[in-house]
Amino acid sequence: MFKDHFKKISITATSMIIFSFIASTALSISYFITKSPIDESDAKAKKIFLNQVISANLYDNDLVKDTISAEPSQLLGNKKNIEIYRAKIKNKVVAVIIESIAPDGYSGEIKTLVGIDHENKVLGVRVINHKETPGLGDYIEIEKSKWIKNFDNTSLEKITENHWAVKKDGGEFDYTTGATITPRAVIKSTYKTLLYAKENKQRLFAL
Repeated sequence: MFKDHFKKISITATSMIIFSFIASTALSISYFITKSPIDESDAKAKKIFLNQVISANLYDNDLVKDTISAEPSQLLGNKKNIEIYRAKIKNKVVAVIIESIAPDGYSGEIKTLVGIDHENKVLGVRVINHKETPGLGDYIEIEKSKWIKNFDNTSLEKITENHWAVKKDGGEFDYTTGATITPRAVIKSTYKTLLYAKENKQRLFAL
């Protein structure tokens, strides 16, 4: 009787081991089969978003793959390394896309992508993540407002430091009445990103 019981336990354990092996093998095979299509899909989606910041006709390289790493910086607000995308024409860097984090939004961090050319001029800004109050924060999203396009073609030369602010504070930028914290955060973050690009120009635009 003991032998029969032990035999049943052995059979059950062996069956479980075999089942686990088959399941893990199937998952591994599935992962490798789907990984490439998923990566390709993510790359296409990312490229579409990046092209909102820098027009596709401004570069001829693979923007998604052509990146350099940026260490944590107070100007960018990043606490870990991030990728900076570099747009090239005939292997010459003509613009970069930098992720910047505004820590002082109304409801927390506001993450943006800022496109900057070799003359340190803003090509475009897009908000990629925020937790602002629905309604009050809508206008920083391109799908709901054109406000974010106010940064197009701005630069440190065109707008002095004191004027990188909402008009209420004596600056150049419009804002929605009753909601100044959100635009202040995005404006300040964009300004700091331009400073970062200026200070790191040689590295960002190196061949």
